[in-house]
Amino acid sequence: MRIDAVGVSSSNLKETARFYSVLGFEFPVFKEDEDHLVPMTPDGSARLMIDSKKLLTELLGEAPRPGNHSSFAIHCDSPAEVDKTVARIKKAGFKVVTEPWDAFWGQRYAIVQDPDGYKVDLYAPLEGVPG
Repeated sequence: MRIDAVGVSSSNLKETARFYSVLGFEFPVFKEDEDHLVPMTPDGSARLMIDSKKLLTELLGEAPRPGNHSSFAIHCDSPAEVDKTVARIKKAGFKVVTEPWDAFWGQRYAIVQDPDGYKVDLYAPLEGVPG
C-alpha cells in the first residue's frame, strides 16, 4: 500500500488553483462550474485532489474543516528553493504561517497556507544533512 492522493477542499477553485500553481503545480484547463480538480502529477508522486466545499459537504454530510496542522509537505530541491517559494507566495498575496528557518532537525522549513486554511509544509535538507 502507498499514499496515492492528498485532498483539500476549496471555496473558490480558481483561487485555490492559483495558490497551488505558485507552489509549482500545473493544472489542465478547467471549467468554472467544476467541483473537482487534479493537477498534472509526475509518475510515482501522490496526486493532489481539490474538491469544492459544496461537493465535500454533500459527500461528508457536513462542511469540511481544515485542521490546524499541515495535511502534507512539499520537498523542495534546496534551502534556497524554500525561500524563493515563500517569497512567491507572499508576492501572490497568500499567507505565510511560519517564515523559513533552519530547523534543529536539519531542514530549511516553512509553512504556507492556501486560501481555505490548509497548511502546507515546505522543506529541504540543509547542506551536509542527508535527504
